[in-house]
Amino acid sequence: MIIQEAQSDGLLLPISPSCLALDVSRSGYYEWLKRSEKFTAENSESSDLVNQIQEIALEFPYYGYRRITAELQNRGYAVNHKRVLRLMRQEKLLCYKKKFKPVTTDSTHGLPVYPNLLKGREITGLNQAWASDITYVQLQHEHIFLAVILDLYSRKCIGWELSRSIRSDLAMSALAKALKNRSKESLEGLIHHSDQGVQYASKDYVDCLKAHDIQISMSRKGNPYDNAFAESFIKTLALSRNQVKFVFYQR
Repeated sequence: MIIQEAQSDGLLLPISPSCLALDVSRSGYYEWLKRSEKFTAENSESSDLVNQIQEIALEFPYYGYRRITAELQNRGYAVNHKRVLRLMRQEKLLCYKKKFKPVTTDSTHGLPVYPNLLKGREITGLNQAWASDITYVQLQHEHIFLAVILDLYSRKCIGWELSRSIRSDLAMSALAKALKNRSKESLEGLIHHSDQGVQYASKDYVDCLKAHDIQISMSRKGNPYDNAFAESFIKTLALSRNQVKFVFYQR
């Protein structure tokens, strides 16, 4: 406003005559002045907050906006996470972390692998072919691993196991449950199909399959399409679990 500009230049203009000359009411002038002072104070506070956010972001480069908000509050700033997020977006200070994805298949081993026996084969009944796979379930503060065994005819899960570890006994436990569930049925000619992961190529796992006269079949290395049925089940499971918030795992 002209009155403020003149006063900032050192000219002491009386308020009432100035408002009259500019056709502005005194109440309108003081309302504008109040808003202007509030805007200046907010800008000054925001500038100070931005400086503090930049300082914290430099010291802790992997902090997200919530942890930076907590640090600001520790430093005595009464600020909520929404304002911090807005300022960090404005200053391009957000740290976008790559989502962590646990590795569930390790095929870099020297154990024997087996050819794909399912290629071109038509499944016409139960217990002709089982498919195995391992995935993970993300909880609130950790992830756990899930091993499954599917009957490729019924498309049902006949054995599964959960564990915090991805050691071979995870897959073994799922296999044991599948064998128990189908113990009263004939397994003659059954093919067990999996990827080339160390869990399925391990001596204990292979010996268990051979002890039950189960034929061993494996996907080609790095080719998920060879185990498409299990991959499809895992994908469906992932879509379903996205609708539910898993908090913790307890055994």
